[in-house]
Amino acid sequence: MPITKKIKAPKRASAGKSATSRLTAKEARRQAAEPEVKSTAGLSSGVVANPKCELPESVRIVAVDDHPLFRHGLIQLLNSDDGFSVCGEAASAGEAMDIIRKVKPHLVIADLGLKGTNGLELTKMILAEFPQMPVLILSMYDESLYAVRSLRAGARGYVTKEEALGSVLEAVREVMNGRTYLSPKMASQVISKVVVNRVAPDEDIIDRLSDRELEVLEMIGAGKEIKAIAKALHLSPKTVETHRSHIKEKLNLENARQVARFAQQWVSERAI
Repeated sequence: MPITKKIKAPKRASAGKSATSRLTAKEARRQAAEPEVKSTAGLSSGVVANPKCELPESVRIVAVDDHPLFRHGLIQLLNSDDGFSVCGEAASAGEAMDIIRKVKPHLVIADLGLKGTNGLELTKMILAEFPQMPVLILSMYDESLYAVRSLRAGARGYVTKEEALGSVLEAVREVMNGRTYLSPKMASQVISKVVVNRVAPDEDIIDRLSDRELEVLEMIGAGKEIKAIAKALHLSPKTVETHRSHIKEKLNLENARQVARFAQQWVSERAI
């Protein structure tokens, strides 16, 4: 006699699962419309869900750097101090301004070499909207040229990335206490440049350039064409050509070819 197996009717749970999926999708859409809030364990940018940010005595910080791993390490270091709390992180100047408006931090730490709008321009943007907000610049450049330009832009301190993990906590404390921070090595360079005035002849010439012109010069020296520079800086090619023309005039060069040759040599000497 054949054995028959009773086939059970499908459970209605699948309908519930479908409803859950729909709810999840709806929730996802709702969350996407809200400011991004993330835990400190992630590497993406956004507003950080850090409980320390709610403490009135905590110094709220926004970290801006387009290298996620470095930014993550910096955030971990800052959060290791009981008095500091990273409440937002960004990879670009545009993201940074949005997050700063939401978080209202006590301090912004920004990378000088951000893609697009760099740290100098970001500093100016921040101070135009929040005149009293301290900005601490991090940079891969161990040169007084960039430290001086950062301070001129309104930054309260300058720390090289090479020394950042060893001195950034001290830098934050100094800046939050109303003082300007430079490492002893950098301070010595700046004193030599600004006070004693012992600088290389080409740096005297470079000082004639605006921050944007210096940025364009660096990109020309790196071999970038006008269109590529315009795209990277979110400018029109015509504006970049105007900057190149000003560079030519200020550096007493005869044509675009000489500008390119000077820029390549200048960049090569500094390994930019």
